Amino acid sequence: MGERQYELLEAIAECSRYETWRADGCRDFNQWVAAQIQASTWTARRWANAAMALPELPGVAEALIEGSLSIDKVLELSRFATPEVEDRLISWARRVTPATIRRRADVANAPTRTEVVESDRDRHLDYWWTDDGRRLWLEGSWPSDQGAVIAKSLDRMAGRLPDIVDDEDDAEPPSCETSLGMRRADALVALASHRIAEDADADRATVVVHVDAETLGADHGGAEIEGGGVVGAETARRLACDGRIEFAFHDCCGRTVGVDRATRTPSAWLVRQLRRRDRGCTFPGCDARWFLHAHHIWHWGRGGPTDLDNLVLVCTFHHKLVHEYGWHVELDSRDVVTWRRPDGTAFGPASFAQSSLDERGSPTGTETDLALAFA
Repeated sequence: MGERQYELLEAIAECSRYETWRADGCRDFNQWVAAQIQASTWTARRWANAAMALPELPGVAEALIEGSLSIDKVLELSRFATPEVEDRLISWARRVTPATIRRRADVANAPTRTEVVESDRDRHLDYWWTDDGRRLWLEGSWPSDQGAVIAKSLDRMAGRLPDIVDDEDDAEPPSCETSLGMRRADALVALASHRIAEDADADRATVVVHVDAETLGADHGGAEIEGGGVVGAETARRLACDGRIEFAFHDCCGRTVGVDRATRTPSAWLVRQLRRRDRGCTFPGCDARWFLHAHHIWHWGRGGPTDLDNLVLVCTFHHKLVHEYGWHVELDSRDVVTWRRPDGTAFGPASFAQSSLDERGSPTGTETDLALAFA
């Protein structure tokens, strides 16, 4: 296998010397190689580079032919090896993975000052709305140093966020990549929310949602985000839970004829009492202390009051469970919060303890104490 791969590399080098690719309508040599070996341009670039470098690296070529180095390792070694150090590099490459060699090659081929300047000038972040305003897409590019700051910030925040709860018992669990991608997406929203909350100009930093008063009390309808997309009625209710509300009155032609503010936002005193009682997000097992919302159990759009007995603290992520995912939250006279799945079953230590007791039979002694503690 190694010998045939070496012969292919020799053929690629020969075609490069005679510029065979020019007669085949290709944009450059790498594109021609990609077509010949049926690979991506990234892989073709590696093969073309190795083809040109191996005549100066006889030791690496011999290691490929005899099979002591794989083609993946040879392609990466060819990016930075020199005749003076190839013997030591061959010995090292036999002990490490191709990924390790690739990383060393990346460092050895660090960008020049000119490339750094070009990368900095090309930095950008674009966003656009799709699906009739239902989705926001982002696309961006940054130099590596700025990209590292962004990646570290998102990953750090993603590690602090509560897990997304899937209430579909028969759904397949998300892969690690999917889960991490969701948490990074949530982390970006959290960081942006935190920045808006600290903005000195509250009016200009506010995300404005236009919604009919009737929609807040109904199960249908939608709302318009100023300068952006659209959301459904339930999402509008979630945003209105502890948001600053202004009523705009319109005539039959849509002209605004009056504006009035509603006192739906919990007062600072009430929020302090709420934090003192709940401490953090009330979802079982969630230890979130950041970006909390005062959720109206009985939504004020349907007549619910803004008082301590009708409010619970929830993080942004579990707030969505109540509105968009159909979960329910209850608060009894002892200030005990119960979360219920869409089917009405309780979630948390109480339901776990009860199911355990049902399997064992009637509890006695310490088991009774345990059940009461969980209840």
